[in-house]
Amino acid sequence: MWTRPFGRGFSPWREMARLQRDMDRLLSRSAGWPGWSVAPSFPAMNVWTHQEGAIVTAELPGVDPAEIDISVQDDTLTVRGSRVTDEAQEGQTYHRRERGSGSFTRSFQLPFSAEANQVTASYEKGVLSITLPRAEADQPKKIAVQAG
Repeated sequence: MWTRPFGRGFSPWREMARLQRDMDRLLSRSAGWPGWSVAPSFPAMNVWTHQEGAIVTAELPGVDPAEIDISVQDDTLTVRGSRVTDEAQEGQTYHRRERGSGSFTRSFQLPFSAEANQVTASYEKGVLSITLPRAEADQPKKIAVQAG
């Protein structure tokens, strides 16, 4: 049914809601199937924190451990590296190519400062594990209450 732009039946709020629904539908299609979540960037990382520090794991399949650089400054962790491109051999062509290659950098802020000289890292089966002890100055202190 055709209505005049500002006549009876027109509601700018209803039009805004329709526009928002359309944009949500469009953006959900571009990110993959509805309900799927896409990692913000490579590598996918998980962070666990506890009273003494944090543990970070990163999925780095196909990355040479010698190509990984980890740095910690105060409360910021940075992981850098590169993954070499798998080149097709003579007589082969790619049918599908989904694994990315090249350099990567991920940095994020921890909820506390880390003791940089005590950070340890290990790499096993394509998973990098980083243990970050909490800096002494940032550790919670238990305060004893004295009764008068």
